[in-house]
Amino acid sequence: MTESLAGTPAHPPAPRTRPDGCAQEPRAAYDTALLDLDGVVYAGGDALPHAVASLRAAAAGGMRLAYVTNNAARTPGAVAAHLTELGVPADETDVVTSAQAVARLVAEAVPAASKVLCSGGEGLRVALRERGLVPVDSADDAPVAVVQGYGGPGMPWSVLAEAALAVGRGAVWFASNTDLTIPSGRGIMPGNGAAVEVVRIATRRAEGPVVAGKPRPPMHRETILRTGARRPLVVGDRLDTDIEGAHAGGVDSLLVLSGVTGPAELLAARPDHRPSYVAADLRGLLAPHPDVTPDGDGGAYRCGALRASVSGGRLVLDGEVRGQDDALDGLRALCAVAWTEAGEGQCTLDPADALERLGLGV
Repeated sequence: MTESLAGTPAHPPAPRTRPDGCAQEPRAAYDTALLDLDGVVYAGGDALPHAVASLRAAAAGGMRLAYVTNNAARTPGAVAAHLTELGVPADETDVVTSAQAVARLVAEAVPAASKVLCSGGEGLRVALRERGLVPVDSADDAPVAVVQGYGGPGMPWSVLAEAALAVGRGAVWFASNTDLTIPSGRGIMPGNGAAVEVVRIATRRAEGPVVAGKPRPPMHRETILRTGARRPLVVGDRLDTDIEGAHAGGVDSLLVLSGVTGPAELLAARPDHRPSYVAADLRGLLAPHPDVTPDGDGGAYRCGALRASVSGGRLVLDGEVRGQDDALDGLRALCAVAWTEAGEGQCTLDPADALERLGLGV
């Protein structure tokens, strides 16, 4: 795919109507995996099942692993150290954060050595300093810009108050990302997007900040600049950041069902949220992906031993489900029916019975 200088495809792809097949293992078909972290590699700091073994096997097969996260709280070095502790050797140069992407945006927009109010964690402060900017904590320090990034669940309310005051006084407003939620070992928690909304409400601004993180082009640009990937595969658990970002960048994507997105959301995905491949977890890097093919007239599709179709406004699944591989094949076939039916929109067919047969839930 030919890309513009901004990192977006010169010719956006046509709407996807089914998941792709891949005769090779993705670790052999792509040179670099651009991996999200939360919900993909770990949750709440603990490695997800099969993640460590899968990543080690992918690296042993020659695939470069790059970790691309919207979480701006930690430095790349801290993230790399955590991954190494989990059993996945990583260097800080393997980590790309939305803090780095937004710091580049700020440095391009304001004079060198400008004061920037930092509403976030150490990862954001380090990224700003690397761009020659001066992080400050108070609106009374006369910052020319405000940057919001996820600062962890313990970030005090006073930090948001200072950000709102500075934005209200005219500072240029940036955000590392606008993810409303973030997965944790205890469940789904508020993300940086929730903090951004607090500042928006306090300042009564109709327009939000300039955003760098996934799915926006600045994050794709930062990733390509730092990794040099030529045939990357985006791997993530979120449709509205990872998969949309891959679509915007014109690159292939693998959705893993180990994080935020569930099967029902996948079936209802709008065109720019439809992944190239679907897998339960990171083992999806290590095995070929089967083709999804039309099966007779009437919009039915088959993947492996499972056949999906439409009847009476409901998605229908035929075939025996004998394990997780069959369940995934059935989900791929259901995606083809749902996405073809939806076209440029979102599928409204009832998936409950079909998903119950797969044992994947609604």
